[in-house]
Amino acid sequence: MNKFYRLKGLLAPVFLSIASLLPSSVVAQAMLLPVTELKISQYAVQAEVAATDASRSFGLMHRQSLLPNHGMLFVFDSPAGHCFWMKNTPLPLSIAFIAPDGRILNIADMQPYSEQSHCPTAAALYALEMQQGWFRDRKIQAGEQITGLPKRLN
Repeated sequence: MNKFYRLKGLLAPVFLSIASLLPSSVVAQAMLLPVTELKISQYAVQAEVAATDASRSFGLMHRQSLLPNHGMLFVFDSPAGHCFWMKNTPLPLSIAFIAPDGRILNIADMQPYSEQSHCPTAAALYALEMQQGWFRDRKIQAGEQITGLPKRLN
C-alpha cells in the first residue's frame, strides 16, 4: 500500500472528528465551494465562490472565523442591485460590491446578525465578503480593479 493511501486512512478519522463538532451545513458548504484567487492592488485573496442560489443564500452564515486574506465571492447571473444582510452570521464583515468590469462600486461594513440591508450603488455582478476592515486596512477603495473574477461558471 503506498504512503498516500496510508496517510489518507489516518487523516480521515481526524477530519471526521473535527467535522462532527461543526454544524453539518457549515462542513458541507466549506467542502463543496470552489476557491479562486483574486488580485486587488498588490493583494491576493483566496475566495470561496458562491455562484448558485443555495450557496449565495447560505453565504458565510454560522462561520466563526475566516483565515487571513480569505473571503467569499458571490457571483450573480446578471448585474443588479443585489443586497446583503447578516442574518445568522457571527462574523463582522466588509463587503465590496463589484461591477461586471471588475471595478469596486462601493464597500460597506456589516455587523454580526444584523438584518440591515447593504446594497450596491450601481448594478453589481459580484460581491466580495472579507473580514471587517480588510479593505480599509489595505487602503482599497471604490474604483479599484479586481482581477481573477470568473467570467462564466456554467
